[in-house]
Amino acid sequence: MLIQQMQTTSYTLNCKGKLLVLDSPIVMGILNTTPDSFFDGGKYQTEVDILMQVDKMLYDGANIIDIGGYSTRPNASFISEEEELNRVLPIIQTIHQHFPTAILSIDTFRSKVAEAAIEAGVSIVNDISGGTEDERMFEVVATNNCPFIIMHRQGNLQTMHHEKTYQHLLTDITDYFVQQINKANHFGIKDVVVDVGFGFSKTIEQNYALLKHLSVFKQIGKPMLVGVSRKSMLYKLLDTTAENALNATTAANMVALQNGAQILRVHDVKEAMECVKIWKAMNDK
Repeated sequence: MLIQQMQTTSYTLNCKGKLLVLDSPIVMGILNTTPDSFFDGGKYQTEVDILMQVDKMLYDGANIIDIGGYSTRPNASFISEEEELNRVLPIIQTIHQHFPTAILSIDTFRSKVAEAAIEAGVSIVNDISGGTEDERMFEVVATNNCPFIIMHRQGNLQTMHHEKTYQHLLTDITDYFVQQINKANHFGIKDVVVDVGFGFSKTIEQNYALLKHLSVFKQIGKPMLVGVSRKSMLYKLLDTTAENALNATTAANMVALQNGAQILRVHDVKEAMECVKIWKAMNDK
């Protein structure tokens, strides 16, 4: 099964009847509704701020808007399901009302939040735990026929930024994806995207090894999402800050595209789209 899929270079994602064709890379814009995210926490507080940012990302070329209400940075505060729902649902409803054709994803590891978000207008589930934090997530995604983004990490919410031990980095992560994809198949989930989880359960050296060898994961036969936008693997290496890591993000995004990434998850859509355009110009036949 996996060997047969290796030859496929173009994928499709069925987003509630809207077919997203990945015959070339696309961009996912990040919209955090958290007060404590590592880069843009608390930046979009009012409905006007949120709608202006979504409008800008769509204008700049984003194919997906990824909405998150639970910060997963190191030492982030725990919030209840109710608080997460209160943060994301009104925003999803507002965005869906003003941009009804936009494809929205929910960044959550909780099935209850995913279920409510889908009902409010979301059509993709992006789970940093890949279904390991809340196994009911598979049922929710399958029942609603949504694409499922499975990210890799070790441990749980409390330990995922500390556990960084691997027998073999690439093999261990591949084995994890095979296991979680098999679960997704068991539940009847049709569209799966894999995300190696840069910055989660990895040292800086491991992150760069993953970026260098990202093409290895094409053998899984699923589209790959890469999220390196303004992360510490970039700004710590360069002794700078997340605010000053846009150039580094652009450089890493281009490497990711050259190694098989098909979705770039970013804070800065315009600059990511420029990477995609340059990549396409190099690869058009």
